[in-house]
Amino acid sequence: MPTETTSPSSLDNVLTLRRVVRQQRIVEWLSSATLPLTAIALAQRLGVSVRTVERDLARLRESGVPIVSVPGTNGGSRLASHRNPEPVQLTVPEISALIASLAALGPTETDSAASAMDALTRALTGIRGHGNGDPNQSTDT
Repeated sequence: MPTETTSPSSLDNVLTLRRVVRQQRIVEWLSSATLPLTAIALAQRLGVSVRTVERDLARLRESGVPIVSVPGTNGGSRLASHRNPEPVQLTVPEISALIASLAALGPTETDSAASAMDALTRALTGIRGHGNGDPNQSTDT
């Protein structure tokens, strides 16, 4: 009886999605942390190895995310800025690129991905609405 196997490209897609979700969570945690977070602490939260977190941090830095390494016993990683983000102005092509990226990676993989997808589609279509990432729930009265 033949056994069912996962194709290499399918496995690559799953691994890519896991990496993207991990990196999203790392950025979210670093942005909300009051103190630097160690790779060990991040690895424990994510359920992966310290080396995996170190690779993710390196990829994020290479992509332009302003992650700073803080040396010392209370060191770790943090975002270069802790203030609230400025409002972002996007063009229709930029919104479309983000929507396509979210759609490919899983627009509901995390709560913030679902919320971002909702905000982007509302911005693109001009439809007022949900604001909480739940397309079944409207704030309109």
